[in-house]
Amino acid sequence: MPDIIELIFDDHEWFRRQFAALDELKSRRRVEITAVEAVWTPLAKRLDLHAAAEEEIFYPQLLRVGEDDEAEAETLDAIGDHNDIRDGVRAAAGNPILSEEWWAAVGRTRRANDEHMAEEEREGLADFRTAPDDLRESLGRRFAEYFLVHRTLSEVDTSDKDPKEYVREIEDDLDEDDNPGSLRIGSLKGR
Repeated sequence: MPDIIELIFDDHEWFRRQFAALDELKSRRRVEITAVEAVWTPLAKRLDLHAAAEEEIFYPQLLRVGEDDEAEAETLDAIGDHNDIRDGVRAAAGNPILSEEWWAAVGRTRRANDEHMAEEEREGLADFRTAPDDLRESLGRRFAEYFLVHRTLSEVDTSDKDPKEYVREIEDDLDEDDNPGSLRIGSLKGR
């Protein structure tokens, strides 16, 4: 089973190929809406699922094993990037495919995603290479299973998250994990 770093990189490469496919379709003399939909629909869905999976599985562990200030800063930035990506996906959904507004929303989504992937590959994923192999593999299994369980977005929270609140909640959970006598009641908030 690939570890979580490999699986995130695989998604990143797939995202790059799908956006390149949209470029190719857009460059044609006659742009076929069905061809564009066939690329965009699964891409938009995977962008949302990928962000949700990272927020549930990867970033809490990065905060646990990373250097405190760096991991927190990287996570705050990543959650903000995820919000920008989600906003772009929603904006595209609110416009007719192939319209100028739709292409603009797709472009904003791509720029936000490109920035996020570059930062994540350079920072969070690079930092996570120090995590034990068994943890990386365990998280890889959870990451892969996430997409098997969530084949649609119906049970996935794709709303924007306040980055500071997200980090605070994760850090509260980590503090409770470090306290073996805790009843972990605080971790049930919002669930």
